[in-house]
Amino acid sequence: MNYTSRLIEARLKKRYKRFLADVKLANGNIITVHCANTGAMTGCQPENARVWLSESENKNRKYPHSWELVELENNALACINTGLTNKIVEEAINQHLISELQGYTHCRKEVVYGDEKSRIDFLLMRENEQCFLEVKHVTLKLDHQTGAFPDAVSKRGQKHLRELISQVDRGHRAVMLFVVMRTDIASLVPADNIDPDYGQLLRQAMNAGVEVLAYKANINLQSIKIEKQIPVLL
Repeated sequence: MNYTSRLIEARLKKRYKRFLADVKLANGNIITVHCANTGAMTGCQPENARVWLSESENKNRKYPHSWELVELENNALACINTGLTNKIVEEAINQHLISELQGYTHCRKEVVYGDEKSRIDFLLMRENEQCFLEVKHVTLKLDHQTGAFPDAVSKRGQKHLRELISQVDRGHRAVMLFVVMRTDIASLVPADNIDPDYGQLLRQAMNAGVEVLAYKANINLQSIKIEKQIPVLL
């Protein structure tokens, strides 16, 4: 995925009300920007961090700028815009960058399914086979180069795991794909200290036949693209 225009550098003042943040531009002006991330963003919002913004051409938007990237310690970059994750995965599938998801002839998005009335991110199909693909955005780093998910208790994430297990029980393929959107992460674990129920369900899902994958994104100021698979340590 390429950014359609040059990103604007700023400094983070504070994030609040979940979807809003105040930033200071190079000219000294402080503006409010949209933050497309419902998570806790633990470790991704240090005060005065360098951030980069996109600017919408939609003149009707109350806040025309969106927070896209943040610079963290040791020059690491993280993408905090969760609205981009599925777009990046769809592009990667089409470009055959995820070997485990090749060979499907049809792809549907946001399909209602399951006993708990969830929406699957992608339903991949070929002949009589269906693959239920759930995607998660990862930016939480624990220590060294270890990432973790989730960054807050996620009842929704727990529900998605139960739904994937039920699809395997019905004879379908189910995949949980973690997309690591931070450049200083080299492996992934469940965040048992934050949401032990999620960690337990993830292990249960894997034992039940749900495929658990993690792919790291290459992130720079011009583009974000799926780069390589990293291990999930359960």
